[in-house]
Amino acid sequence: MAILLAMLPLAQVGWLVVGLLAFGVLFAINSSWHSYLIVHYARADGVSMDVGFYYMANAMGRLMGTLLSGWLYMAYGLSACLWVSAALVAASALMALALPQGSDSKTRQ
Repeated sequence: MAILLAMLPLAQVGWLVVGLLAFGVLFAINSSWHSYLIVHYARADGVSMDVGFYYMANAMGRLMGTLLSGWLYMAYGLSACLWVSAALVAASALMALALPQGSDSKTRQ
């Protein structure tokens, strides 16, 4: 029994590594998918401006997300962070419904 208890921290580290690897793979897929979508939805005459705006908005979102989550956690705890995150995911899903459904994005003005 003592040997199993001594090995417990190693098992926890193993799960942590597996979780971080899974997060990294999903993050890489998500990042490449977003890059494809921004080029797909960009106007034909302003792709570089649309891509630049996307990366600027992405950086601002990361900054604001870091600040907001830190403040929420310090002021209200983990539960509030999860509720606000769920609300932002729902808002994002609703906004995604407004995206054009057609496959020919280059003809949009």
